[in-house]
Amino acid sequence: MSATTAVPAALDQRSLTDLLARCARRHGVPGAQVAVHHDGRTVAAAFGERESGTGGPVTADTAFPVGSITKAVTATVVLALAADGDLELDEPTGSYVPGLATAADSTIRQLLSHTGGLPCGPAPEQVAGLSVQRYLRHAVRPELMVLPPGAGFSYSNVGYVLLGEVVSSVTGMSWADAIDSMLLRPLGVATDLVGAPAFPHSGRPVATGHSRHTRTGRTRPVRQCLVPAEAAAGALALSATDLVAFGRLHVDGGVPEVLPAAYAARMRDVVPGALPFGLARGWGLGLAAFGEAPYDWFGHDGNADGTDCHLRIDPAGGRVVALTTNVGAGSGMWQDLATELQSRGIPLDDGLPLDDTRPVTTADCVGTYRNGDLTYEVVPGGPSGLRFSVDGEATEPLALGADLTFYLHDESSDRWTVGGRFVRENRTGPVNAVQVGGRIGRRCVAALI
Repeated sequence: MSATTAVPAALDQRSLTDLLARCARRHGVPGAQVAVHHDGRTVAAAFGERESGTGGPVTADTAFPVGSITKAVTATVVLALAADGDLELDEPTGSYVPGLATAADSTIRQLLSHTGGLPCGPAPEQVAGLSVQRYLRHAVRPELMVLPPGAGFSYSNVGYVLLGEVVSSVTGMSWADAIDSMLLRPLGVATDLVGAPAFPHSGRPVATGHSRHTRTGRTRPVRQCLVPAEAAAGALALSATDLVAFGRLHVDGGVPEVLPAAYAARMRDVVPGALPFGLARGWGLGLAAFGEAPYDWFGHDGNADGTDCHLRIDPAGGRVVALTTNVGAGSGMWQDLATELQSRGIPLDDGLPLDDTRPVTTADCVGTYRNGDLTYEVVPGGPSGLRFSVDGEATEPLALGADLTFYLHDESSDRWTVGGRFVRENRTGPVNAVQVGGRIGRRCVAALI
């Protein structure tokens, strides 16, 4: 289907509502929204309850905690400041946020693309109650660097907290005030934040996140526990139509008074060597790339406590698709919905590549891997030869795939799911890292005595 054809009849509001309800029931999702923008028109639908069992309906205006999609919003404000000449993308971050030692040698461009070498982030209990400045002094230290700046991709909340501080330093405003005044308000989007009680709430309803036990179907509400200092990496609550309004910066000529088209395109410039296995095909300056090169689709996914949200943008086709759900296991529903939309003329493609088919043995992978304060342990044992644990938690059976991908066994549902991949040194050498959720854990080598 060409980008100039009309919205398919199968995507009118009634049929989209039926599709959303069918997918949500199939996957046990208490409440959800979907919005599809195509050929200059947006169709949206809502389903279910804001909190399971309460009867409070999800409407088009309900905000969902969108987690890491917040990073795309932060990145957009950074690019808008670059467009105005207020910062340089290739300047070291320390030029804008002094006092962070050598780890701040990462550039703005590298932080935007998760190639700055910073760790994912500290455990919440380590930084609860800290200001952003104290959080960064704790998390941005040379000894916690995962990779040298520019050496590879490792997903980092810390990098986006640092970008939020860059925004504050350059604008003289808080990060929240800056995204509200520079981006969301001009787009007609209300600014609602979780974990930020000092920022005024718009008054619209916010969906409650849920956990769902796959085998029993038991669904329970969960509390949002975002550390306030990490707001720039994950604090926003938005609706599916809000996400479409944001995505339209990249289609139909964009919104140049907010972000010039040339700078929107920079957000989609895939960085060579940025390999976000398990998350996307590639990464630009704030947006991930999906599908086959030259990458028709861009966007970001986000998980808050008990929510799962997705944004996809097809700049050439003038399409934007957004899904919000209030259950932490909503990714299965996203895949189901994407397949249904493909049959209705929206060619979503989230396929991930196999990038290494050379054999590797279980012994090649045994070891301890670290990302900042986070520790991954791979030990012998289990039905497939290996077991996996995070920060000393109970181990799970691990099975190796043909391309260094590994699969973990969820005993509650008796299902194997993709857990991550092992990474070779310089792509051809021995296994020296593990990548889980896009986060690189470097293999630890015991000191010789």
